[in-house]
Amino acid sequence: MIRTILVWALVLAVGAFALQWLEDEFVIGHFAWRTYVGLIGVAFAAGGVWVGWKIAARPRPDGFQRNDAALTALGLTGQEIRVLERLAAGRSNKEIARDLGLSPNTVKTHVANLYGKLEVGRRTQAIGKARELALIP
Repeated sequence: MIRTILVWALVLAVGAFALQWLEDEFVIGHFAWRTYVGLIGVAFAAGGVWVGWKIAARPRPDGFQRNDAALTALGLTGQEIRVLERLAAGRSNKEIARDLGLSPNTVKTHVANLYGKLEVGRRTQAIGKARELALIP
């Protein structure tokens, strides 16, 4: 936590220093005003990319441990778990049926059962709740 605070303090201090330096240079009139605008734009763009990269970079968990207690409590079958894993991978019902050697209607039945057991109404909700309960990675 202290490292994060120090990094952000340093970034803000460097940014404040750079803006003050640019203002002083602008007042003196060494460069055209477009140069200053361009430098500030580049600095903000670089800062935005850096902040976006820091926010989007999430550490991967070392190992996934399935929540067996939740599986038992919900009463999910092995086939429903396999269907749920493929739903999380973004597969369509036809693709899931092909992967598992089932008919598309059987996959629809498993998906409907998953919705009921997870108490959700959409695929995205089912995937979110399954990840929240540590049923899928």
